[in-house]
Amino acid sequence: MDRRALTLYELNSVVRQQLRSSLDEAYWIQAELSEVHENYSGHCYVEFVQKDEAGNKMVAKARGTIWANTYKMLKPYFEQATGCAFCAGIKVLVEVGVDFHELYGYSLVVRDIDPTYTVGDLAHKRREILRKLSEEGVIDLNKELEMPSLPLRVAVISSATAAGYGDFCHQLEHNPHGFRFRVQLFPAIMQGAQVEESLIAALDAIFAQQAQWDVVVIIRGGGATSDLSGFDSYNLAANVAQFPLPIITGIGHERDDTVIDFVAHTRVKTPTAAAELLVSMMEREALCIANLSERIGQAVNNRIKREHIRVENFMSRIPLLSKMLLQRQHHQLELLAERIRMANPELLLQRGYSISRHNGRVVKDASELKPGDKLSTQFAQGQTESVIL
Repeated sequence: MDRRALTLYELNSVVRQQLRSSLDEAYWIQAELSEVHENYSGHCYVEFVQKDEAGNKMVAKARGTIWANTYKMLKPYFEQATGCAFCAGIKVLVEVGVDFHELYGYSLVVRDIDPTYTVGDLAHKRREILRKLSEEGVIDLNKELEMPSLPLRVAVISSATAAGYGDFCHQLEHNPHGFRFRVQLFPAIMQGAQVEESLIAALDAIFAQQAQWDVVVIIRGGGATSDLSGFDSYNLAANVAQFPLPIITGIGHERDDTVIDFVAHTRVKTPTAAAELLVSMMEREALCIANLSERIGQAVNNRIKREHIRVENFMSRIPLLSKMLLQRQHHQLELLAERIRMANPELLLQRGYSISRHNGRVVKDASELKPGDKLSTQFAQGQTESVIL
C-alpha cells in the first residue's frame, strides 16, 4: 500500500495546529514550581509539577516560559504580595496559554499569576509545621526556658556583613548605662536556599559550647520580604523550639512573622530592638539590685536605731538599779549588825548572867573543874576570884 510519510516537523505542525484550534486561549492552573531559571535575556523558564495528595508521587509535569516583559512585572508583584520569593518549592495559581513548537515541543506560556493562592498555601504550610511541632510537644519548649536575669554573654547568628548585625552591636556597646556585653558572631546565610542548613549549623556550633552563653539572638536586618521563606522550615523551627538556651529573633520585618518567630522564646521587630531588649533586662536587674541595696541599708539603719534606743533605755535604768542594789545591801548590813550586837556578851551580863573563866577560857561544863582550880567570874559590874573546893 502506497502511503505518504510525514516528516517529524510536519507531524509536529499538525499537532500545533490542532492544539491551537481546539484549545482556549488561556487557562488558570494550580501547580508546584519544581525549577525556576532566569536567563541572561530576562526570560524565566520554569517546570510545573503536580503530586498526588496521598503518596507525594508526581502525576504531571510541564515546561513553562515567562517572557521577559511579563516576568519583570510579575515577579516583583508576586513577591511583594506574598512575602515569598518566586522560587522552586512553592505552589502557584497561574494563567497560561498552551503552546506547542515543532522544535521545543509542548510548553505553557505564563501570562498572569494570582498571589493570594500562594499566600494561602504558605499560610497552610506554616500552620502544618506549627501543628506538627505542637503534636510532638516541643512547640513551647524554648518559650518555657527562664530568661537569665543578667544576659551578658550573647551568641549572635547573623551575616557578618549585615547592617542589622552592626546596628545590634552598636546599640549594645553604646548603651547609656555602661553595661558590658560579651558578643560573638556565629555567621550564617540569612537568605536563599541555604538558610535552613546554615542556621542549623550555627545553632549546633553554639550548642557545643552552650555553657559559655546566656542567650542566643538571631537577627537579619533589612532585605526583601520575599527572602523570609527560608525561615519557614520545619527542621529549623524544630531546632529553635528545642534549643536549651533562650532564643531571641529580630528578623527585621514588622508585619511578617516567620515560623521560627512563633517558636522562639521572644520575638522582636528588628536587630536594634533585640539589643534594646537585652539592655532593658540588664537595666531592670540593676534597678532591682539598687532597690534591694536601699532596702538593706534602710533595714540596717532601723536596726541600729532600735538598738540605740534599747541601750539608752538600759542606761537610764542603771541609776535606779544601783540605788535599789545599795538599799538591799544596806538593809543586809543592818541585819548583820543587829545580829552582831545581839551576840555581844555585855547584853547577857546586863541581864544578870555571869561568865566564869578558868585559865582565861570560858567554863561551860562544871565537870571539867577539879578542887583547887581558880576561877575568875565576870559580872555586869566588876568581877571576883574563887577557888574550887
